[in-house]
Amino acid sequence: MTERSVPPPLSQQVDAELAPQDELEILGYTDIAGQTVSEGRGRIFPCDQCGADLKFSIGDQRLKCPYCGAVKELDHRDEAEIREQDFRAMLDRLERLHEEGFTEEVGESEVQCDSCGGTVVFNGTLTSSECPYCASPIQRERVHSATQRIPVDGVLPFIVDHDQAASRLNEWVSSRWFAPDEFLKRGVQGRFNGVYLPYWTYDTLTYTAYQGERGENYTVTVGTGKDRRTETRTRWYPASGEFQRFFDDVLVIGSQGLPEKYLTELEPWPLTKCIPFTQQVMAGFLARTYDVPLEAGFGDAKRRIDAAIHTETCRRIGGDRQRVDSIKSSYDAITFKHLLLPVWMMAYRYQGKPYRVFVNAGSGEVQGERPYSLWKIVFAALCGTISALVAGFLFSQQ
Repeated sequence: MTERSVPPPLSQQVDAELAPQDELEILGYTDIAGQTVSEGRGRIFPCDQCGADLKFSIGDQRLKCPYCGAVKELDHRDEAEIREQDFRAMLDRLERLHEEGFTEEVGESEVQCDSCGGTVVFNGTLTSSECPYCASPIQRERVHSATQRIPVDGVLPFIVDHDQAASRLNEWVSSRWFAPDEFLKRGVQGRFNGVYLPYWTYDTLTYTAYQGERGENYTVTVGTGKDRRTETRTRWYPASGEFQRFFDDVLVIGSQGLPEKYLTELEPWPLTKCIPFTQQVMAGFLARTYDVPLEAGFGDAKRRIDAAIHTETCRRIGGDRQRVDSIKSSYDAITFKHLLLPVWMMAYRYQGKPYRVFVNAGSGEVQGERPYSLWKIVFAALCGTISALVAGFLFSQQ
């Protein structure tokens, strides 16, 4: 008999206010359903000494048995390396596969646990989990290397462990100036989930031609008597030019249903510490595959690139003010990588409202949602207004 079950969170900080199902819904894990298919046995890594299931140890950066303490080095092929892939060539390959009837859809599948024989249901893009019956780490086979999907090139193993993440979170809470006093005193109560999230990185060489105007300010004195005053005016001069700029590793989150704002603010990531992909580092952690297609991901990257090009254009126009009439850019030599990056995620409630926080498990950076104190905001605004009035009065007396 198959039982549909969502695996419990892997780590706890304090007693949770959310049930595991509610927590995963807030974190965006139960929003995609599909056809149930059998994939046979899941992927686990047995201990050579006692036969228990190994888990990835953050401190050792190796597989480790939670029972006998035996460790095992990560396996890598001798020729394994993280390589940039050709963007256009991959799009052509995906188009050919589509014409041949292959699909990139990842729906719902069942995997049998080798440890207890129970059936684990993987939902949507979730690819790594724990068995809800015996807590053994288990992974959905072949998803990360299926021929109709883009394989993972590299993975950044967890560097910041659970205790370090909890400490960073406490520091983050205590630094929220406009949070309610009760929130600052009580702190965040919830459960940590260690999750590997899919990312695209894009490289491209851009060529840009622009036209605009450079504004140079000057001052004039106008009026007479008490109306005499100084005004700032601007002379405008035509400006145009062209430049090249190379963009390296522009990151785009490959998973939907998560707040892009906070995940973007987790940057920068220590990408130089990425290793060639191996499923072993996912043992004991949740993981997701991508649901943002490669081409759509470059559309997101292009918006970030265009914003940087606009800033560079204004800098090149120079002057005190800038007007940009047109920017025309081309994007050449586009390459990409498919990476899995580690995040500690937590869903919690404060006064009945759900919030989410995220910890970059490579750097320790914390970003997320938090409650605000209306009274503190109003008080700060009043203080700012009073300070401005006092400063204006003192200036008028000089």
